[in-house]
Amino acid sequence: MTESALRVATVDAYVLAEGPFWDAPRERLLWVDIESGLVLAGHLAGDGTIQEIERVAFDGKVGAVAVAADGDWIVAVDGRLVRRRPTGELEDGPVLVAPGTGRRLNDGKPDPAGRYVVGSLRMDGPSHAETLAVVDERGIRTLDDDLTLSNGLAWSVDGTVLYSIDTERRTVFRRPWDAATGASGPRTTHLTLADGYPDGMTIDAEDHLWIAVWGLGRVHRYSPAGALVRVVDVPAPFTSSVGFAGPDLGTLVITTSHRDHDADGRAAYPDAGRLFTTRPGVRGAPQPLWSGVLAPR
Repeated sequence: MTESALRVATVDAYVLAEGPFWDAPRERLLWVDIESGLVLAGHLAGDGTIQEIERVAFDGKVGAVAVAADGDWIVAVDGRLVRRRPTGELEDGPVLVAPGTGRRLNDGKPDPAGRYVVGSLRMDGPSHAETLAVVDERGIRTLDDDLTLSNGLAWSVDGTVLYSIDTERRTVFRRPWDAATGASGPRTTHLTLADGYPDGMTIDAEDHLWIAVWGLGRVHRYSPAGALVRVVDVPAPFTSSVGFAGPDLGTLVITTSHRDHDADGRAAYPDAGRLFTTRPGVRGAPQPLWSGVLAPR
């Protein structure tokens, strides 16, 4: 696989694009614009551009989206999980963050068995009581309740390790994970950034983490031992997330934001808020689909 240059992938710029998720059965990319309350779907062309083909508005801030094999979406809307069927029908799921608390759900992904794992943040600044939780047929189980800002998630290629980001601590945690049962082991620090804030995250087929570093306009690649081995520079300081996409999972999609730019910042970084793509010369690990379980049966 040949490495390619970074390219601007979308025509539109989004306020806070996040959470690129490759919908393999339908060969399309899903992502969200958190501040605008949108889930977007796009076609990834061979030249790395992404043509938006659908946008769905929700009544609230949208932290993340994932898809089931049948095409149902699970969407984190404010503090609640919501199912959206391909017909457009909505079904409310569990509330994980109570309304009126100034908090909402943030990044979320299915684990290797399709359970949904999702975290929270406080909208007016970091706290030390944010959560990371698992939703499956048994209900809701809290993994962490002491985070400053729960963010990116990834599992090792063999599914035995869960990596999770606490942004304000600039830390990536790791813990043992049992995909068969959803059981997890003790949390330990995997790596800590000296500068910038780790945001969204994914993993490649070689078990290297790719992390969008908010504030630096960079994506970092880390070895399984936690060593920084590669940097991708992005002409948008607020890089928010990353994900592998395409039929061969060979395209790295990078989301960005223009929310925190003033007029001078928008002029200096005219592509802020757009999606970017590159073919980094390594494939992504397949992202598991959501199981379709929204609440206990």
